[in-house]
Order: sequence, then structure tokens, then C-alpha cells
Amino acid sequence: MPTTAPSSASAAPRSRPRRRGRLTLLTGALTLALAVPALAAPPAAADPTDYTLNVDPAHQGPAIDDTLYGVFFEDINRAADGGLYAEQVQNRSFEYDRADNASYTPLTSWDTTGSAKVVNDDGRLNARNRNYLSVDGGSSVTNSGYGTGIAVRKGERYDFSVWARTGEAAGAPLTLTLRDSSGELAAARRVTARGGWAKYTATFTASRTSATGRLTVASGAPVALDMISLFPRDTYKGRANGMRKDLAEKIAALDPGFVRFPGGCLVNTGSHEGYDEASGYQRRRSYQWKDTIGPVEERATNANFWGYNQSYGLGYYEYFQFAEDIGAMPLPVVPALVTGCGENKVTDDPALLKRHVQDTLDLIEFANGPVTSEWGRKRAAMGHPKPFHLTHLEVGNEENLPDAFFARFKEFRAAIEAKYPDVTVISNSGPDDSGTIFDRAWQLNRDAKVDMVDEHYYNSPQWFLENNERYDSYDRNGPKVFLGEYASQDNRFGNALSEAAYMTGLERNADVVKLASYAPLLARTDSVQWRPDMIWFDGQRSWGSANYEVQKLFMNNAGDRVVPSTASGTPATTAPITGAIGLSTWATSAAYDDVTVTGADGKTLLSDDFSNGDGKWTKAAGRGTWQVEDGAYVQSDAAAENTLVTAGDPGWQNYDLHVKATKKSGKEGFMVAFGVKDTGNHYWWNLGGWGNTRSAVEKTTGGAKQTMAGTEDGTKIETGRSYDLKVQVRGRQVTLYLDGKKWGSFTDDAKAEPFRQVVTEDKKTGELIVKVVNAQDAAARTRIDLGTKVASTARLTTLQGDPDAVNTADAQPIAPRQSTLRGIGRQFTHTFPAHSVTFLRIKKTG
Repeated sequence: MPTTAPSSASAAPRSRPRRRGRLTLLTGALTLALAVPALAAPPAAADPTDYTLNVDPAHQGPAIDDTLYGVFFEDINRAADGGLYAEQVQNRSFEYDRADNASYTPLTSWDTTGSAKVVNDDGRLNARNRNYLSVDGGSSVTNSGYGTGIAVRKGERYDFSVWARTGEAAGAPLTLTLRDSSGELAAARRVTARGGWAKYTATFTASRTSATGRLTVASGAPVALDMISLFPRDTYKGRANGMRKDLAEKIAALDPGFVRFPGGCLVNTGSHEGYDEASGYQRRRSYQWKDTIGPVEERATNANFWGYNQSYGLGYYEYFQFAEDIGAMPLPVVPALVTGCGENKVTDDPALLKRHVQDTLDLIEFANGPVTSEWGRKRAAMGHPKPFHLTHLEVGNEENLPDAFFARFKEFRAAIEAKYPDVTVISNSGPDDSGTIFDRAWQLNRDAKVDMVDEHYYNSPQWFLENNERYDSYDRNGPKVFLGEYASQDNRFGNALSEAAYMTGLERNADVVKLASYAPLLARTDSVQWRPDMIWFDGQRSWGSANYEVQKLFMNNAGDRVVPSTASGTPATTAPITGAIGLSTWATSAAYDDVTVTGADGKTLLSDDFSNGDGKWTKAAGRGTWQVEDGAYVQSDAAAENTLVTAGDPGWQNYDLHVKATKKSGKEGFMVAFGVKDTGNHYWWNLGGWGNTRSAVEKTTGGAKQTMAGTEDGTKIETGRSYDLKVQVRGRQVTLYLDGKKWGSFTDDAKAEPFRQVVTEDKKTGELIVKVVNAQDAAARTRIDLGTKVASTARLTTLQGDPDAVNTADAQPIAPRQSTLRGIGRQFTHTFPAHSVTFLRIKKTG
């Protein structure tokens, strides 16, 4: 999962900065923009469109594995603590620290009365749980939980526990209360701590429902407290230290074939030192599975890559158990000692590498080993003597240094294959769908005959509609693909439709794409580092996004084998790129001068040396500080992002744009736009983007971006130097020049086909599953030939709605509708509604 470091390529604040495209080119380092047709819906009353769909059941397509679709869990957006992990108390062991987050203290989420202080000395609970709270008699401590507070439901039971130690001969009486601003939420409970460290428990029964509860522990005598916990009794499958039931049930309802865990960027970023018995542990270190097993009170706390802490209460044992509970294959990811996600660092330490390789072998033994083995015995001691049947394991995540990563990957693979030859070791191809890193990574994987390669990409809906055939041309004899992270850039139904169209291509290529998972899985509404996300939740409620409903429909109806089929397409547009021009910056101050736009016939369409002010330009409120200074147009706010100003006619086509640009200060370079329809629909040439490390042409459609051409050569834009930029637009061909030399070119002629289909067979039921996506605002009247005799009725499931519709806590307009379709046969006509996903399950009789 990529970093959220600000970039001029970002579609919105704190959104993923990945920019992918179909073509990678040349060199450079500045930013310009082109206009593209928006995905806005045409008139609602558009006439039906005629299509054909022909099925060939006499031939067999690729088999579909039960594990084709799965889920990817990463502790992002408070997905674990405060999310799937059902613990209600935040910072339960007082381990938060400013070293992890500048706003943290050991008493974050706690309020104290009387005399209470955090202590770190030899009297601690254990070596890894280093802080505890010392409380005098008559004092109390109150926890506010996550978000608005501790959530309870009337009539449900909540299990309290605390580790306590006291030197008082008579013991230390503890009064436990659960309240909100309106009063008591449950009858108070009392326990008495005596002697050395011991665990004490109690149970609350909620008398009413609240989302703003507070848990208080008050002591009548001096006492040391640690690991203060409150768990709902009703966890998923009733497991202690278990999962929040509603979230787990929504994941289970997907019927996932695998669970990839625990990340993601948090796996392989930060220090790689880990825990050390003598010196304690580094606060910022890569995720290491041995930190996360054993008694919960003995597990380390780690700083999460996403800006908050993780308690490791949800650890490897719980991940394995959860995968087993929902019938999914466990798929862990281990660090490779080469960081990705924007860090780009290599740990060159042979001894440390050797240790991590051994840790990975130990992990496989923990999952699969007999109870007589060292790590199998530890698994059994935690309550699971039977093995977890681990068959796949991934090394690394999104490394941007493919050669350094692959050298280390080979060490892991050799050791695993030597001891556990039945375990598939998965590599990856970096953070993008294309480019020099992607190409180099794939070359290394192919040359080494790697079994499976993990691809990640987050692109615009337009990209997903344009790239349905991506895997049609992949080598059938090469490494298989694990599409471990993908999503379009919003939770609107239009985004989900584009993903559904793309998924028909994944199924059609099920012989190449063996695993696929949308990402991220979970997001807590009051703690969002990344959007979009599949399942949203707050303290009490959870709901599936429109994307979730699409994923669920495909995952519950995959079938066993693809049945070959063909469909007619939608006529492609050949209209030329049209649009005005623009100038922009991202976290940079820059000056622009001598802007000219010349038609292909040589006629001057615009000429501005800013000697007469900036009257030709349109500025958006709040987007930077633009003014004419010393005869140039200057954006002076070096912190402002996406400061686009525009000029000219949206109807312009076949023109040359010239501009001189000078960086004055800041993190990046220049952005020059063309083909501008509006602020959400354009192209721009982004020179010196991504922290002045990359350059690319990006196409923005409906506010979502995709890369059309780019470089990853590290070329930087120099401060104070004037650059001469030229963009030549001819039809749908664009050529770009930097300081008089050709920088790159591309042709934007990919077809964003809105009508996609795939047919599979469910051998158990004898049904053909006809899956049709109609991602346009015209209904698709379709003549269907199934090629065999079928029953006269079919089960029909439809997702349909406004492409801008979003599911929320209070309303879920995108939900499946089920019905029976009657009067069908081998050949019949069906009209697929505008903006819809339709699944027909049809029983074969011939």
C-alpha cells in the first residue's frame, strides 16, 4: 500500500498518490494539464443500445480457483484497534509515546483524578509491557475509548479485566463504572487486588445503549494497574480476545477465498531491529510476527506506519484463527528488509537478513508444524493444536528498488523451498501498474521463474474501463498474478461499476490471475488515512460501500470455470482532445511567463506575457495565491496544493501550447494543463512531482487520475532555473517538449468500454452464470444466445443506481435486488438497465 506523502499527483488530500498509465516514456521533471471528456452521465432518457452476447458452452475456458477472490486486511483507518479487534479501551497498557506520534503521551485517552502517574521501572508487568499506572488511594482513571467513546448496547455483556499489584496487606479495592454524560450505563462492579501482579475480571451488563461511554477504575488504596480492558462478550464466533461481530460478519459474507495480512505498508517500513530482551525494543520497526503471539499482556506495542499505535492484540494467531473461521486461506506477508511505500531504503545487514529468513521459517512452522515442534507447540499452547494449513506466503510489499528487493527475495525463497517445498512464495512488482520499476521487477520475476507476482494499482474509473484486456496478453506459462491491491478512486457507484467491468476481465483470465483483493478493507469514519474503502464503520454501526456490494456479488457467484463468450461493443469516440489550458503548482511556488497557444493553422489563439495583468485567467477561490510580479504570473504560496488557474476556450483542439516556467521554492516542480474542461476533467504535465522525484502526464476524469506517460529517472526541477515547455495536441496524439527536446508522447485512444460481460459455470448447480456490467446511462438491449438448452426461468440479481450514489450509515441505496426472470430460452433478449451490474443464474437442461 503506497505512502500518503503529499504529491502534486494526489487526487485529494490524504488520498493515494499512485498514478498509473498505459505508456511509460523518456525523461523530464515539470507539470502541464490536458482536458478529457468527463464521466458525467448523459441524459437520463438515453435510448436503449443494441448488443449481442453469444456463449459457447461446447468449449471450456480456464478453471476458476476457489481462492480467486479474497480480502486484504491492513491496520489502516483504525481497522484493527478500534475496529475489527473488539477491544473497547484505547491505550490499555499506557504504552503510547511521543516517539510514535507527536500528540501521544502514556495517558492518551485517559483522564485521571487524585494522584496517578505512569511508571517505567523494574516493577513493570513484563519486559515488553514496560509502562504501568501507579494510583494512590482515592484516585481514579477513566478511559474514553475510540472516537466518540466506548459503545455498548442494551442487554449485552462486556467483560472487564485488569492486571493489578499492591503492597497493601488488606488489598486494594477497585470500583469499576461504565457511564456516559447521561449517567450509569451498567451497574458498578468491584474487585479487590491483592499481592503481586495478577489478573482480575468482572462483567458489565449494559442497561441502555450508548456510543459515548467512559470506563472508570477507582481505587481505595495504592495500587499499580496495567492492561485495563473491556471486551464485548458477543464477539465473532464467541472467541475471547476476538473480533467485532458486525465487521467480521460482513467480511465473512463475502465468502473470501483468502485473507492477506497484516499489510501493506506497515509490514516492511521503519527500523528492522525489532524486540531485544536486553535493551527493550525499537519503537519504530518493521512488523514482526513473533511480537504478536503468546499471552496478550506480553505482546509488544508498535508504532503503526499510518500514524497511530497498534497493540498487537490482533496478532498472527488471531489472523490465522479468523481466516479459518471464515473458511479462507491465510496469506501472510513478511518484511524483505527493503522498504517500499515511499521510504526506499535498503537494510544491508547479512546477520539481520539471516534472522528474518529464519523468522519466516519459524512462522511456517508455527502455522503448520506438529505440536512436538518448537513453534507448533507454541501454537498449541494458544489453543490450536491442529495446523492452520498455510500454503502461500508473500515476501515484501511494493518495493521501489527491484534489484535490491529481489536479491533478498531469493534468499527467502531458497530457504523456504528447501524446507517447505509445498509453500508458494509470492514476489511483487512494485507500487504501480506500469513503468520502469514495474518492468524491471517483472523481468527479474520471470527470469527467476517465480511462481506468483503481486501487482498493486489504484487508478481512475476511466482506467479500469479502458484496461479490461490487461491480462489477455500475459504469458500463460509465466508467473501467475496476485492482484493484491486495487481500487478506483472513490466509493461512488460509478467507481464500483468500473471495478465490476474490470473484474469480468479478471475472471476471463483466471488461468493467469489466481488471486485478487480490493483494498483497503476497513475504515473507521473518525480515523481515515486512506479512501476509498470497502467497509465503513463507527463505534456502533457498519455498512458496505457500493464497491463492497460489487465485490460480494462477484465473490459469491464466481463459478468453477469460464465459459467462452463474446459480446458486441460500444462504438468508440474518435473526437479530438479539446479544452482550454491551465497552470498549477503543488506545495511549490512558481512563476510562469510568455504563454502562447497557436492553432495547427498557425493562428494565435492566446498570447500573454502578463504585461497587462492576469485578466485572461480564471482563478478558483482558495487555490493558492496568484498575482503578476515582475512581468510573470506567480503562485507564491509554497504550501498550497492543486492551485490550477485556467485560460482559453474549452472547445480548442489541435494546438500548440508554449510556456516558460521557473520554480521559486517548495517541494516539487511545475504543472501545466491542457485539454481543460474544468478542474476535475483535464490533462496535466506534472514535471517534478512526487516530491520532485518523478514526472508524468496525468489524465483527470471526474476528479480521478491516471498516468498517460511518465518517467522515474529521478530528474529534479532546479529552483531558479527557467524551463521552456511545449505541448503539441493533434487529434488524440500529444507530444511534449522540454527545453526544445522531445520529452515524450502518447495517444489517448484506449476505449473505455462501458458494456462488459463474462460467463462462468457452477458445476454443482449446473447453472450458467451470465454476468453483465452496463456502466453507461443508456440501457443495453441485448440479444443473448446461450448455445444450449436451458430452463425457462433464471435467478436474477441486479445492482443498479445513480453513478454518484454512495452508501452511508443512514442509507444504502446500492443494494442487490433479486427476482426471477421468466420466459427465457437458448436465445432471448434482455435489457440491462443503465448503470447496473446484472447476474443471471440459468440452469442448463441440454
